[in-house]
Amino acid sequence: MILKIKSEASDKEISDVKSWLDTNYFPYQILTRYGYSLIAIQKKFSAELADTISRLPAVEDMIDINKEYRLASLSWKKERTTFSVNGNLIGGNAINIVAGPCSVESEEQIFKVAQFLNSVGVKFIRGGAYKPRTSPYSFQGLGKEGLKLIRKAADAFGLSVVTEVIDTSLIDEIAPYADIIQVGSRNMQNFYFLKQLGKVDKPILLKRGMYARIDEWLMAAEYLLTEGQEKIIMCERGVRTFDTTVRNTMDIAAIPLVKELSHLPVWADPSHGTGIRSLVTPLSLASIAAGADGLVLEIHPNPEEALSDGMQSLYLEQFKELLVKANPVAAAVGRVLENAAKSQNENFSNNHKTIEECVE
Repeated sequence: MILKIKSEASDKEISDVKSWLDTNYFPYQILTRYGYSLIAIQKKFSAELADTISRLPAVEDMIDINKEYRLASLSWKKERTTFSVNGNLIGGNAINIVAGPCSVESEEQIFKVAQFLNSVGVKFIRGGAYKPRTSPYSFQGLGKEGLKLIRKAADAFGLSVVTEVIDTSLIDEIAPYADIIQVGSRNMQNFYFLKQLGKVDKPILLKRGMYARIDEWLMAAEYLLTEGQEKIIMCERGVRTFDTTVRNTMDIAAIPLVKELSHLPVWADPSHGTGIRSLVTPLSLASIAAGADGLVLEIHPNPEEALSDGMQSLYLEQFKELLVKANPVAAAVGRVLENAAKSQNENFSNNHKTIEECVE
């Protein structure tokens, strides 16, 4: 149950609501989210008690939510959540495109990717500086040097940075370099970690856990919301199943389902969702058709030489072809790709430096 408090309610009227709840032994939490003053109640009311509290002067509305995820639910916030990142609208009619290598490997690599993304009108670059890997012998990322490189490349070409935070000890280090902070699959149910991230003034990209049910994924978002975070993007990235042919099984149905259950925007990550380069484009198109608000894709100038996830990374030309194919699919569902306003043949050299000028 959520009580929505009237904006004009006096302190005494709000105090009367709290006193009533205390007297009747209803645990509650007072929150301000999306401009609303709310009281989230942990127990259900009887019909008689519900009628009584609804008559209190401070109460504007009572929203009965039969789910544990209250603040993430579309039941109480019926308008879709949208927000801006450096002038780019998230959750609007335009489908956001995020692309880049799995890991920042070198200055040359990340600048080449950034220049390419700028040339095709993509606004967001992704890349990991700290990489949680299954094997301790695999490439673990460049650390803070990687953060500096991706930030430098993004600034040179007018891009926003999406990068992963893997541990609470790294939040303060990574946050200044990131425009969107990614929570990886392994950390989706690291609840203490989520509570700390909920206090950070940066949008959060919340990837679905590899074994997580939809309700568990939404409850992870609830942890962020209860701590004050309002800018959350859900990201479907495939789940682990019995099938070993693909890295993960991409759950396309999760995209429209979460949008039925929640007001939060939903992105899709077909790169991790399949682990196979040839499947990334068809799964991207399917995600757009299913209602995805954005795509998160791994690309690399030389996938064969990538230090991580080369098998699922698109060649740069493949990525351009994907954008061309995606435009009519987006149009068919009443959407548009974020980069569609700029011609892919447009020359951006008048507005941005060359790679050679940036790395001098």
